[in-house]
Amino acid sequence: MLWVFLLLAAGVLVGVACFRLCRAAVAAAAAERRDTGRNSLTLYETAFLAGGPVRVADLTLVAMARDRRLLLARTGWATVVDPRGRDEVEDSVIAAIGPGGTRRMAPVRTAAAAAEAVRSLADRLVAAGLAVPERAGTVADGVRGVRSAAVAVAGLGAVAVVLPGEEGGPTAALTAAWFAAPLALALGCLLIARMEAHPYTWRASPAGHRLMVSLGRRLDEQDEATRHLAAVALHGVRAVRDPGLRAAFAAVADEE
Repeated sequence: MLWVFLLLAAGVLVGVACFRLCRAAVAAAAAERRDTGRNSLTLYETAFLAGGPVRVADLTLVAMARDRRLLLARTGWATVVDPRGRDEVEDSVIAAIGPGGTRRMAPVRTAAAAAEAVRSLADRLVAAGLAVPERAGTVADGVRGVRSAAVAVAGLGAVAVVLPGEEGGPTAALTAAWFAAPLALALGCLLIARMEAHPYTWRASPAGHRLMVSLGRRLDEQDEATRHLAAVALHGVRAVRDPGLRAAFAAVADEE
């Protein structure tokens, strides 16, 4: 009867994963109803919706480095050149580097992403109906959870099928059919999410996603500096073109 316990485990895994995905989808729909009708995003808002708090920190580091107000070394160190931030997010980056004026980039990114300025940014986006609350989870996380559950169900089913059969127990084909039910549920949830909520952004609501798409389509209309920063906000540090900055973030990735 071991296959029964494996089947129960498979059902629980899929049920929990699908519930979390549905909860995230409902939260996104609720955010859509709060949409205040805004027709533009700041670069910080774009970065948050596309990649979360760390993306905001990365965007700020790139912007300050481009203006020569921050030096990002290829070895992954950040050094303050101008200690006067132009906004609260830049102030949080400078504060994260500390009074010594130099620090490894990895802890700077972490501290800046957790700063009050970024939390306030998130709250404003949620209030405007452009982001979903953190407690609700994201559709992207929900989809990843259902995918993992589907793989786990397939693995549990394979184990159940190859287990030695008991006298009077179900055949291997019948056992596989039982496991096909939770697997079908997981795949069905993934299909619905693909049709209704793709692409899966970080915490953007449908309204927030539409504004990000609109910004991406207007990149060619911006000046070179704005276009570059908008690309970083939308796509992350892989959009950085400066070799020195790319090396600096690569050093951070190696460290993490």
